[in-house]
Amino acid sequence: MCRWMGWLGEAILIDELLFKTQHGIVDQSLHSRMGAEPTNGDGFGLGWYGDGDGPGVYHSVAPAWGDANLRELAAHIESPLFLAHVRAAIGSPIQGTNCHPFRRGRWLFVHNGYIADFHLLRRDLMLAIEPTQFPEVRGSTDTEVVFHLALTLGLEADPLGALERTVGLIEATAGEHGVGAPVQATFGVSDGTCLWAVRYASEGPARSLFASVDVDTVKRLHPENARLQQVSEGDRVIVSEPFSDLPGLWQEIPEATAVCVRRGGVLEERPFVPRVETLA
Repeated sequence: MCRWMGWLGEAILIDELLFKTQHGIVDQSLHSRMGAEPTNGDGFGLGWYGDGDGPGVYHSVAPAWGDANLRELAAHIESPLFLAHVRAAIGSPIQGTNCHPFRRGRWLFVHNGYIADFHLLRRDLMLAIEPTQFPEVRGSTDTEVVFHLALTLGLEADPLGALERTVGLIEATAGEHGVGAPVQATFGVSDGTCLWAVRYASEGPARSLFASVDVDTVKRLHPENARLQQVSEGDRVIVSEPFSDLPGLWQEIPEATAVCVRRGGVLEERPFVPRVETLA
């Protein structure tokens, strides 16, 4: 499907996690160990927060491992919060408008997974998008539709609640069309202040998702690792699959679970329960 990561912590050069990590997101684009496909070479996207107004984005349909512009940018951009995504297309075209992260205002959104039989559900789901947002849907992926549904259902005020309502709407719509097990997903969302993530599947095992453990634990477990000893208090990363084989550094996010990472490295966890509900 895809692989993605999100970083929240001290501002770092982005290439520290994209290129200089043992099994970072660029390595995962070639050699995914836990994804549905080992290769995710159908485009790349990066969204980062810095000094400008809202997040910057960079999208490319080239494979991440061969994108010289990405390597150049990542070596010179520092950010305290960014999302990166490598894509494995499963039905929609390989084009720039289909690359994650998707952006609206200060919000960024990424997804690994799929909406089953999306071609059967697409019309009904798109008609549920707030009309003023409809012109902003520029690509053809299920992910972009999910993002705009979530915005319609209150993402900016209540990100996790909006995603629960969105998944509930998708599952209800799928039921009307006789489509079973419609949602397979991990989602990543940010407004530049917090980082939210969800792991959920309507049926069967959900796609993998992990969070780094707290920094004190990292340093205590691996005092011999000079690089890990430089990690700052409050740094956290959410990943589709672990960046290294070192033991004790990663905690698996349970299925049907949502997490919120706040400044200072605080990680809050709660059940993710889809429901059919609309805004008043």
